Amino acid sequence: MKRDLYETLGVSKTADEKELKSAFRKLAMQFHPDKNPGDAEAERKFKEINEAYETLKDPQKRAAYDRYGHAAFEQGGMGAGPGGMGAGGFSDIFEDIFGEMMGGGRQRRSANGRERGADLRYNMDITLEEAYAGKTAQIRVPASITCDVCSGSGAKPGTKPTTCATCQGSGRVRAAQGFFSIERTCPTCQGRGQTISDPCGKCHGQGRITEERTLSVNIPAGIEDGTRIRLANEGEAGLRGGPSGDLYIFLTVKPHAFYQRDGADLYCAVPISMTTAALGGKFDVTTLDGSKSRVTVPEGTQAGKQFRLKGKGMPVLRSSQMGDLYIQIQIETPQKLTKRQRELLKEFEDLSSKENNPESSGFFARMKGLFDTLSD
Repeated sequence: MKRDLYETLGVSKTADEKELKSAFRKLAMQFHPDKNPGDAEAERKFKEINEAYETLKDPQKRAAYDRYGHAAFEQGGMGAGPGGMGAGGFSDIFEDIFGEMMGGGRQRRSANGRERGADLRYNMDITLEEAYAGKTAQIRVPASITCDVCSGSGAKPGTKPTTCATCQGSGRVRAAQGFFSIERTCPTCQGRGQTISDPCGKCHGQGRITEERTLSVNIPAGIEDGTRIRLANEGEAGLRGGPSGDLYIFLTVKPHAFYQRDGADLYCAVPISMTTAALGGKFDVTTLDGSKSRVTVPEGTQAGKQFRLKGKGMPVLRSSQMGDLYIQIQIETPQKLTKRQRELLKEFEDLSSKENNPESSGFFARMKGLFDTLSD
């Protein structure tokens, strides 16, 4: 008794085309004879799942099977039957599945042999100032461009490519192999469907040549590190006059000497003297637009204190908004003191009280109390 086709593929009777194809791909990879050499059972299962898929992917065959079961294909009921290969049957999906096993996939071409050119990548480094203001950059990119002599046809001017006699212009040839047929790239025209008997002298039949081009790239203000800019049709030219690929610019914002970026906000650590922190004072910072902003340090400022300069950060991409600049205070301890400086600091320490240093006094008092409790 023949096994139910849905059960063979491991899908329900309501499975759609996508589910059928996915189930078939998985099982075909598992039981393909190339992966199971000499395994008669694997070969039998491979043939069985192929027959099941060939039937269920065809709407008419599937409807007949759903109504009559396997009887629909007996005694010529549906012509080829579930084991028939059909003109557009297993060969189309075969390369999708097993092209990866053979080290490559299907290379798609148009009917006239034209191929889309490859996409190109260009890495560009910019400064934080350039990311802040935006810029128009000129880059030089070596790439394939359409041959100006043959206009991309690959044929010598005055001649034309001819239809491939081997594949009749389809770019594919079919060969029987065991119980199934395989469709492969035509070896004569390499899948282009056309051959050139008199190639162009400049591009040697490729329809494109390699040349360095100068391109203009617009970098908007506020661009972030890792952003990708796409220049449509600026990639490699297609073969035989096919469409060009795209050029992708990958941006890297170089580290800044003073500022760190977080989105649209900027952060800057500023060291000040111990006396400025204690007595208060002022200092100026230069922002990315070249202007100066004054920061007022109040008396008794502690290390780590942040001051916010509103609107002095980075532009928000494609908007009128601006981020903020945060100034973080670092207090510098005096070094290499003179004798007189030591005397003054010692005198200051003797005159200091808990009110002058509430954080340190409170910390050590709490620590003492904790250990006194533990020792009791």
